[in-house]
Amino acid sequence: MISWINGEFVELWQTNQKFFVLINCQGIGYEIQILETFFLKLKSNQITNKNITLWIKHIKKEDSDLLFGFTSKDQKNFFIEILSIRGVGSQIGMAILNKFSISEVFNAIKTQNKKLICSVPGIGQKMSDRLILELKSKFKSEIQFEEEKGKDEFEIMDPEINKMMEDLQLTLQSLNYKNKEIKTILPILIKEVDILDKKENSLSFENLLKLAMDYLDKDISNLSM
Repeated sequence: MISWINGEFVELWQTNQKFFVLINCQGIGYEIQILETFFLKLKSNQITNKNITLWIKHIKKEDSDLLFGFTSKDQKNFFIEILSIRGVGSQIGMAILNKFSISEVFNAIKTQNKKLICSVPGIGQKMSDRLILELKSKFKSEIQFEEEKGKDEFEIMDPEINKMMEDLQLTLQSLNYKNKEIKTILPILIKEVDILDKKENSLSFENLLKLAMDYLDKDISNLSM
């Protein structure tokens, strides 16, 4: 069983709505299906580190071995839970995570937003009902935590900015910053979003990532003094 892989980035490609990366790990090339957000970051060279670490879900079939890679353990675990629901296959699981962040799925479950779930290709009314019912049971504590957390944190109304913040957290994790450190600077970055948004062409993923790394590196430097 493969839990995670760390190796050298070799190649990227897309087949229809499937996104793949080839990683060289000790002389063996691993073909891994990844999420679109990570694919686009690699394609645009937003992630310059040649070594990539991915959490892996290995699905063994009669005629093939499939590897699905995620930049966080939470994504992998969520994917595994989705696959345990009757009628939900790996491609629907990837389609859900390609379209929404985990917190957005939790919010859709909490609000019984069937229309949002049905917007994922391959999911109809009956499957959306099953997903909402079973995921609500599987992630009861996490959904409750998200609800309580939302009362104390800043609410981001713009879905594009919300997605940008989710992607930012995943990128920082892939750059080996600790999750605890990342969470401490999120309220600061959310405030900065309003400032950057008012400056022409200054609000971008790259600017937020640079700002986040500046804050994190400064904190780490202060701790080491």
